[in-house]
Amino acid sequence: MSDFTDSLRPKQHSGLEALAHERQQSNLPIDELSTHLLGADGFLARQTKVLKVVQSEPLFSKSYQQNLSRPDRYKLGLARGKLLRRLADKHGWTPEEHETAEYLVDDVSPYMLHMGMFVTTIREQASDTQRAHWLPLIESWKIIGAYAQTELGHGSNVRGLELEARYDTKTREFVLHSPTLTASKWWNGTLGRTANHAIVVAQLLLPDAKGKYVSYGPHPFIVQVRDMKTHLPFEGIVIGDIGPKYGYASMDNAYMLFNNFRIPHSAMLSRYSSVNPDTGKYTKPEESAVVYGTLTFMRSKIIQHARLVLARAVTVAVRYTTVRRQFADRDGPSNGPELPVLDYPTVQIRILPLLATAFALHYTGLAMQEIYNSTRKEIEAGNFGSLAYMHSMSSGLKSLCTTLAADGIETCRRALGGHGFGGGSGLIQLNNDYLSKPTVEGDNWMITQQTAAYLVKKMTSTLGGAKGTAVDEIDVQFRTYLPQIRGVSEASYNILESDEALVKSFQHRATALAYRVYQARVVNKKPWTSLMIEFHKLSKAQSQSILVTKFHNALASSTDLSPATRNILWDVFRLFASYTLDADRYEFFTCGAASQAQLDALPARVNEIMTKIRPHAVSLVDAWKIPDYLLDSALGRYDGRVYEDLFNRAHRLNPLNKLTVNPNYWEDEIIKDGEDIKAIRAKL
Repeated sequence: MSDFTDSLRPKQHSGLEALAHERQQSNLPIDELSTHLLGADGFLARQTKVLKVVQSEPLFSKSYQQNLSRPDRYKLGLARGKLLRRLADKHGWTPEEHETAEYLVDDVSPYMLHMGMFVTTIREQASDTQRAHWLPLIESWKIIGAYAQTELGHGSNVRGLELEARYDTKTREFVLHSPTLTASKWWNGTLGRTANHAIVVAQLLLPDAKGKYVSYGPHPFIVQVRDMKTHLPFEGIVIGDIGPKYGYASMDNAYMLFNNFRIPHSAMLSRYSSVNPDTGKYTKPEESAVVYGTLTFMRSKIIQHARLVLARAVTVAVRYTTVRRQFADRDGPSNGPELPVLDYPTVQIRILPLLATAFALHYTGLAMQEIYNSTRKEIEAGNFGSLAYMHSMSSGLKSLCTTLAADGIETCRRALGGHGFGGGSGLIQLNNDYLSKPTVEGDNWMITQQTAAYLVKKMTSTLGGAKGTAVDEIDVQFRTYLPQIRGVSEASYNILESDEALVKSFQHRATALAYRVYQARVVNKKPWTSLMIEFHKLSKAQSQSILVTKFHNALASSTDLSPATRNILWDVFRLFASYTLDADRYEFFTCGAASQAQLDALPARVNEIMTKIRPHAVSLVDAWKIPDYLLDSALGRYDGRVYEDLFNRAHRLNPLNKLTVNPNYWEDEIIKDGEDIKAIRAKL
């Protein structure tokens, strides 16, 4: 319905003109940078291909989903998941194209765990015979699976899981049993209402010679949990959705308990460990950490995903703060124009380092993907030498990268001012959904112990005089910087003028912290728990060092960038490294990784770099090629029509404005000629 507001326009300036001016003042070749970032693996081509299909389907419209109840959001998510699979079949999409479509729809699919952890576990943990049986069923979606590891009482401490899997040698069956309430599986996505099968991780209990059951630790089993016709849980299984959460409104996170539920011997995934069906004798894996392969896979995916999530938030923030104008320059004419918000250093210091962080996450995500793929190939060939390094790296980086992304989204939201609190920001669902990442697949503080433990082990080996070729990058790092840290040679890094010096400073500081923790734990025998804060600091330092190193090395070795693009990206690198270093300046000073004089000059250096990047900010976020459909943001839309879109969403799309209410408290009527108090009460 039209009214006089249809003819109104924003005062003074046009967002379209503002963003056009920003793009014109930058010499950054946007398409070149986009291809550099996202073209190598075909992502841009996939996005272009599937976006046309997705946008043409009314079911994928995002106009009203924020106003739906949680049950309706789940039903919508299920409908969308089904339609996406049908479209994949219809158009012959590859798995990567299907995944790209899910990414663009941006509604956490109830099928997500089926397509992720469930099938990955079968590929990595199942025997050849089990793979041959299960993979065709999984890939055709004839069965739908989930991954049930976390419990009500235990999450990061996988060894503490309480669900039991007792082997009965007489019947050749495992008996799944939840002995306590806290043994209930919990948080397991796709399982609450959707899945009919699950990977169930339980304590393997085998009888000894005297018939007494002994635990052999947690192991994965593939279990059918619901009837394929009725979709009801089997007798002996209690299962359901855990209820509302901060985000993931469309995901059915589950609880599940077992009461002496029997599964066949073949249910135990047996690629690396097995139980003799006749004797109950256990064969252990050659490398125990291999059973956590699914977690490592998910952590590597999370690290890669962090760049795209933060890039979305930064895109909204940069575009809106260049369109938004507040206050004239106090040192200019009294009637001068209002300034773009992004011109204020107090806004730049919040947004531009996050812009740089998105690029740092990108290059580290690519490196993590390469390490995961190469390590998996080695494992399949029977070589487990790189497994510990990959596990350590994925743990520390998962912790740091998800913290940077989650905190970055909220920082961007606050920098948007009042409109950042509204639904038109495009950050409500993104923020709420991403809040899960600092805790899923390992709490961000707890899993850093895994990284620290590996670094202490490596330090012990290095100081013990281990000879031979370096096994991984950590060996090289420690052998390079230990002489300086122990005073054998002098360290001197010009962090204000040398990009290589910035890298060395981060590596030096991480090595120094590893040496300190080694002294405390190995030499002075301090209790593990008393050092947990130091472990976290060490993991963070090493992970920051990886981000800086991978960023630097990617730029130094790239051959597909023009001089203009390369020069701008080097400034982006310098901003990320300098800003990150400045935030932990005391550690760098006490570790001998930076001088007091240079640290004192660092804030001015950060401001100088931000001034150089500011003209290119809009072009840099444009290079991520995030479509307006995915952003779903009035504030961050490509054409800058911020205020027109905000008003349209409020005035024309808000379903609440279609209701006429009765505010008289003495009358039961709530909606004119509609619901009353009794009707509302009946719904509760």
